[in-house]
Amino acid sequence: MHHLPRDTGWLEVITGCMFSGKTEELIRRLNRARYARQKVLIFKPRIDARYSESSVVSHSKQELVAIAIDDASEMLSHALDAEVIGVDEAQFFGDKLVSVVERLANAGKRVVIAGLDQDYLGRPFAPIPHLMAVAEYVTKNLAICVRCGNPADRSQRLVARDATVVVGGTETYEARCRRCFDPSSATAGQRDLFAPSEPPPAAIADQRI
Repeated sequence: MHHLPRDTGWLEVITGCMFSGKTEELIRRLNRARYARQKVLIFKPRIDARYSESSVVSHSKQELVAIAIDDASEMLSHALDAEVIGVDEAQFFGDKLVSVVERLANAGKRVVIAGLDQDYLGRPFAPIPHLMAVAEYVTKNLAICVRCGNPADRSQRLVARDATVVVGGTETYEARCRRCFDPSSATAGQRDLFAPSEPPPAAIADQRI
């Protein structure tokens, strides 16, 4: 971990594909702040109730009690006395999250954010790219590709759904590397765009934690 600033607030972003340990790293940092007797608050999107409705839970079953909210602006009223603020599954809060966490950091708070940097098609997943640009610290985690064992940075959707937000776990997603990632298999509307022998664009040019 980098030397942390003093007498100022700042932003930390933990990002990567699904199953890369983002939530686990978020919990680790927040636990260290608690051991230092700092007042810590954690927020999660209410839409993500896969493991718990009232806790942030990693795939390895580590957890911390959290406040479930629907809108990023709700953080402002809860976090008045907090010194350290955690945000899990940040991609579900949309672009409004950027101004909210900037306001919190400008007020002298340490804000630690975890979220997916790419969606199921391998595209930048707002607002994480913007948050990465304005954060003091950015950590990108890699998972392990379930197909070949290479470092994985993409979330392969296993069901044919066109919606950007589809909450799920191992039954819905798996980690893939650049070579094994196949976005065309995840979208019902794009299944027939490519001949079987032709790789999808991601292969040529080239979400829960």
